[in-house]
Amino acid sequence: MPNFTLPRTVRMTRTHKVSAALVATAGCAAALAFTAAPGDTGTTDARGAAAVKPVSANGMPLTAKDRADDGKEARAVASSVASGLKVAPAEKQDRPAEQTANRSIERKALVAPKAAPKAPKAHKAPKRYANNLDGWIRESLDIMKAKGIPGSYEGLHRNIMRESAGDPNAVNDWDINAINGVPSKGLLQVIQPTFDAYHVAGTPKKLTDPIANITAAANYAADRYGSIDNVDSAY
Repeated sequence: MPNFTLPRTVRMTRTHKVSAALVATAGCAAALAFTAAPGDTGTTDARGAAAVKPVSANGMPLTAKDRADDGKEARAVASSVASGLKVAPAEKQDRPAEQTANRSIERKALVAPKAAPKAPKAHKAPKRYANNLDGWIRESLDIMKAKGIPGSYEGLHRNIMRESAGDPNAVNDWDINAINGVPSKGLLQVIQPTFDAYHVAGTPKKLTDPIANITAAANYAADRYGSIDNVDSAY
């Protein structure tokens, strides 16, 4: 008899089983593709009817446990392959990322436009007054208004006509003031002490000056009687 050694029974490892399952799955896919192709549906493949007994890699029949393990692994592999065959939805085209603001970029400060130079105010010509009684009263009234001294044109004019008849140089040399050495002078007959006490700033410091005399007398009358308009006799 020839001397030979029987081949040792080979146990398929898990790697072998997975590889076999992949081959089997690929074969099934090819068979399905072949079956789906148009052909003679009436022809029966005699080989398909033959019973095929599953065997291991060494040609030995598989045990029940091997078949159970191989079935589980084959199903797992088939599921993985089927999942891999699924067509993934088309990915959305990447949109160009919006460029974010770069805070490190130094921004130039906005420079406010220079304001147009203001037009110089028109020089207001000084108001001119006539050098007569009417002009003196009107100029005195403007100064009194600016200083807050009450009085009207009528009140000033009436008292001026009674005291001096409109003469700015009139002097009273017979009343008690004259006897005491301080005669009344000017349009509204003011004595020097009264003029000095009620002189209005901005006017000449001269007792007989028409504007200075009128404004000082009106200032005194406002303090003593409330207004030159309230004076109807010697004051």
